[in-house]
Formats: sequence, structure tokens, C-alpha cells
Amino acid sequence: MDTALQLRVQRYGWDRAAAHYDPGWRQALAPASETLLTQAALRPGERVLDVACGTGTLTLAALRAGCEVVASDLSQQMLAAAAQRVAEAGLVPPRWLRADAQALDQELGEGGFDVLLCGLGLMYMPDPERALAAMARCLRPGGRLLVSVWGERRDCAWAEVFPIVDRRVRSEVCPLFFRLGTGTALTQALRRTGFAAVCSRRVDAWLRYAGARSACDAVLAGGPVALAYARFERRTREAVQAEYLASIARWCDGAGYRLPGSFVVASGVRADSRTSDIRSER
Repeated sequence: MDTALQLRVQRYGWDRAAAHYDPGWRQALAPASETLLTQAALRPGERVLDVACGTGTLTLAALRAGCEVVASDLSQQMLAAAAQRVAEAGLVPPRWLRADAQALDQELGEGGFDVLLCGLGLMYMPDPERALAAMARCLRPGGRLLVSVWGERRDCAWAEVFPIVDRRVRSEVCPLFFRLGTGTALTQALRRTGFAAVCSRRVDAWLRYAGARSACDAVLAGGPVALAYARFERRTREAVQAEYLASIARWCDGAGYRLPGSFVVASGVRADSRTSDIRSER
């Protein structure tokens, strides 16, 4: 799939998923978000860029820490959901920016931020290394990057949703979704794209769902395959749901489900004014 088409799939897929995302994922992803924020150690007055902000969990934390925030996402509906959460919290809104993370330095210029946060968004980008290089250029020398991705495929019980959907339609939403969570792939990517003092931590968690409906809604309607799933006819949806529930049957916990999940949280520092020259022509 070419980059432009993959970006369109991501944009409109997450527009579809936005309404279902928080009910299905906010609590499930809390361990990854909390670990990232602990490592970030945000300080009042810092300029923070939240990349792939989704419904705004990290944005809200940065605003509450007294930071000056720009929040970006490819999906307009995700930005709208995040804006609603900020308004409901009574916080002064950040600057909202709908943008491709792979070209953020072209939108925002170089060296303008103290901290960059990217929570569980990097796996969806067609060229994660190009995106990381753009993020590095947005940071001032000495600026901090905090990024999280899903861990290894074998440690994420919901992962079978990809082949289940792809057997009905070749979506190619995230062909290398779990690559950065495998081994040292994420830390190596950070080093290649201009970061120093790189370290990472693996975080294991349990994703809890009250029943079959909520487990399916999270992954199918509120997750990365939402665009393909929305286009299935009723019988195909029912077949996909049944196959997905069969794939997670061993994790049934009473009436609900308790699914194992794994994340990798990494950090790095922009060491100086030089970064990898991975530009838009790549």
C-alpha cells in the first residue's frame, strides 16, 4: 500500500473509531499511559507536543501539569473527542492540529518543544522512522521524547483480530503493527533517528471487558480495523465477532474477559541540533 493511501485509511478509520474508542480502551490502556507520564515528569511551563493524541489522555495530563500544549492527530474526529474532554474538564484548550506526524516539523518548525509525547500511535504510521526523525526536529536540543507502542504480538491476546478481518478483506491497515514492540526494535529506531540516552521498559497489563459486546466493540468498532468492519454486511460482522470471541475464549473471566496485553515505553533525548536526515522524499 502506498503511503498516501495508508494515511487515508488511517485517517478515516480513526474517524470511524472515535466514538467507540474511550469506552473500549481508556481504562485498558491506563498502565501504558501512566508509565509514560511518570517517565515524562512534566514540569509547569514546559512546551509539550502530543503526537497522535487520540481522545486526549496525555493532552489532559500535560494541561493539568501546567504545560503549554500542542495536540496533533491525523483524525479530525479524534481531535473533536479530545476537545470535548478538555472542555468538560474546564481546562484552557491546547492548540489543536490535524496533521501527519511524519511531517510535523514542516507544520511547527524546528526546536520549539521541550517534551514530545506519542502514546500508542507510532505503530500506525506508514514510516515510523521518518515520523521519529520529524519529532526529533521539533524538539530543542536536550528536549525529551516519550513514546509507547504495543508489545510483542504473542503477548497481546486481541491480536488475532487482524487476520480475522483480513480473511474477509485485505485492509492492510497496519501490516507491521507489532514490529516496534519486538525485542529492541523501538530503542534502535530512536537511536537511528537522532535520540541519545535511550532507554525502554516493558509493561504488562490486563485488558478487562465486562462482556462479549464490550470486548467486540473495543477491538472491532473502536480499534484499528474499524473502517473495514464498518463496511461489512450484518452477517459478515456476526461471523467476525464469533471468530474473534473464539480466539479469546480462553481468557473468559466469568461473564467478561481478562485479556493479557503488553506495551513498550521508551524515552530519549535530542542530543544536539543534528538529527537523522529522513525527509519527506523518502
